[in-house]
Formats: sequence, C-alpha cells, structure tokens
Amino acid sequence: MHLGLIGYGTIAATLAELLAERGPRVDRITVLARTGREDAARDAVAGHAVEVVTEAPGLIAAGPDLVVECAGHAAVSAHVAPVLAAGLDVVLASVGALADAGLHDALLAAAQDGGARLILPAGAVGGTDLLAALAPAGGLEVSYTGTKPPAAWKGTPADTLLDLDALTEPAVVFEGNARSAAEQFPKNANVAATLALAGAGFEATKARLVADPAAPGNIHAYEVVSPVARYSMRIENVASGNARTSLATVYSLRREIANRAGPLAV
Repeated sequence: MHLGLIGYGTIAATLAELLAERGPRVDRITVLARTGREDAARDAVAGHAVEVVTEAPGLIAAGPDLVVECAGHAAVSAHVAPVLAAGLDVVLASVGALADAGLHDALLAAAQDGGARLILPAGAVGGTDLLAALAPAGGLEVSYTGTKPPAAWKGTPADTLLDLDALTEPAVVFEGNARSAAEQFPKNANVAATLALAGAGFEATKARLVADPAAPGNIHAYEVVSPVARYSMRIENVASGNARTSLATVYSLRREIANRAGPLAV
C-alpha cells in the first residue's frame, strides 16, 4: 500500500511507528510537509520508504492509495480540497476544521467533483456509527463533555480564563455548542465536531470542555437521546506525545488504513 500523509507531527510519527509494528503493510509513504521541514518529515516516519513533497500537487502526482490528514485546521484549508478534487480519498483527523461552514461545503464539493470520499474517523471516541444511524430518525439530543489535564489547555482561550498551573479542582473552560467549541478550541474539540457531524449538527450538539488536574488522560463522555434509542459513553484515553491528542486517535487512523488495505472493513 502507498500511503499519503499530510503532516509529520506527533500523530503522523506515532501512526508510522504503529504501522511498522502492527501493520497493515505500507510499502511507501509520501509526506506533505512545509518547505524547509523535509528532513524533519523524513525523521518522523523513519522505518518506511519515504518521499517528502511540499505542495499538494506533489502529493497528487505521487498517487497514494489513501491520504491521511494529521496536520491541523490550517493544513486542511490549504491542501485537502485539491487532493479530493484529484480523486484521492482523505481521512481527516482534524475534524473540527469542518466547523467552518464554507470549508465544509468546499471539501464536499471537491470530493464530489473528484469522485473521492472525505472520511471522518471515530478518533478518540466510540459509538459514532450508532449516532449516525439514529440521526435520520430526528429528535436527536447530544450532550458532550471533554475533560483534559490543564497542560492540554495551554495556548488556548483557557489561558486567559484560568491559572492553569494553579488548578486544584476541575474548571469549565467552555460551554456552548459544538461549532463554537471547535472554532475557539481547534486542537481540543475534534471529538465535539465528530459527534456533531455524525448526529444532530454543530448548533444542536451541546459541548462542555473541562480542565481537570486529576484527569488521568483525555476523557470523552457523551449522552444521546433519540426516539429510537438512548445511550451514553465515557472513554478515558491515554494521551499521545501531544497532550491535546488521545492515543486512541492514532489507532483509529490505523483502523481506517486497515479497512482500505484488507479484505474486511469493520
């Protein structure tokens, strides 16, 4: 399999390591990285046959079987539309970028034009298959709470609200809808965006973000009420090398690759 990666940070590096250790087999990786960061990109995915490009046309010309984005909202805006328009399927880790309605519509239009798919992985949360199945029934109510250690909120608006280093008990850093959560906390609200897109939409999905010094990792909890079924989930994830990102996100990306590479998709 030939895999394309947009980004070369913690998620990409951990994913490459996981693929090398546990498969599926990837014969070649093409990484889209910023100009001047080619060596860093090669180091991030060491252990694989690697080609580094610095623009979307280079990634498209390389012709990967599947592209995985793991570089953040700015990279989604800059690179994903032309890749989709060229007919390459893209797995999107930075789901929160789709809170931008204009970008959301542009990416779907590009995918339609190219005959490609924009794939939203479950990421750090489970149950999105059931949530998406319930959505057409209408009357859907979804409430999400994301809890992370204070370090995960550094460099976000929470810094101006709280003394994160001095926290001794849980503190709410945001409460509102999923769109506002994703817009204000782009590196911390991908789960809220995933739930919104799978279920009731950005405006109707309630989101609450919490900084908790006692949190053992990144905790995602949500409740769903519909005319068809009711359920709740709570998942305690181990943080990856990036405190904002759960390790389960990387495993979710690996699953999407395995679904493409193998004879059975689950």
